[in-house]
Amino acid sequence: MISPSVDCASARDSAARFVTEHCPWADLDAVQLVVTELTANALRHTTGWWRLRMRAEPGELAVELDDSSHAVPEARTPDFTGGGGGFGWPMVLSLAGRVEVRPTAAGKTVRAIWSRRAAAA
Repeated sequence: MISPSVDCASARDSAARFVTEHCPWADLDAVQLVVTELTANALRHTTGWWRLRMRAEPGELAVELDDSSHAVPEARTPDFTGGGGGFGWPMVLSLAGRVEVRPTAAGKTVRAIWSRRAAAA
């Protein structure tokens, strides 16, 4: 999926179809929340494009979001007064089995990974 023609809801729906078909062992709610947060962060914190990819390999599910920002996501103190955010990145880190952030020439890639082995434990 590539922006700007896709929104968070479309990305979440596509993720649900992908997980159901390719990784039924994965926690669908967790994957959908991570996809929603990654796409929302790309929409909120970048001024350019973003691209969502999902990969199913034997025993592993990877959600990858490329975007045009070179800024690395960072945890912020959550704003409980409403509107300031700070909740999404910690949620991504806690829901995915592993999270990687890799700089690219055009921005960065955030990769959230779930393993079948960890899901079975």
